[in-house]
Amino acid sequence: MTVSTTPVLKVLVVDDSNTIRRSAEIFLKQGGHEVLLAEDGFDALAKINDYQPDLVFCDILMPRLDGYQTCAIIKRNARFASIPVVMLSSKDGVFDKARGRMVGSQDYLTKPFTKDQLLQAVQQFGNHLTGAA
Repeated sequence: MTVSTTPVLKVLVVDDSNTIRRSAEIFLKQGGHEVLLAEDGFDALAKINDYQPDLVFCDILMPRLDGYQTCAIIKRNARFASIPVVMLSSKDGVFDKARGRMVGSQDYLTKPFTKDQLLQAVQQFGNHLTGAA
């Protein structure tokens, strides 16, 4: 897979699983991207405020603040509403995908994901961001 056409993006990965965070970090860094990690929704909101990432991958099932709530908060904030959010979940149901869309997510990636699936999602939104700029 050719990822050389994708601009370097600042990507935030939000997941309570250290394994998923680390896997995503390795894949994204291999794709040449900057990576920020957060272990729950509150941590994610702080990192979004501090670093303003270009793209957010957000797990759905997390303690304290779940992915749907986290996404809804991001999208309600005028400063961050334009940041694309891709939901991550081991569930692949129509209801879960629809609920993600309802809170403002742009896409849905089922876990476990491959390096190619992750980088393809980044490329999709990277091209969108550069096209809009």
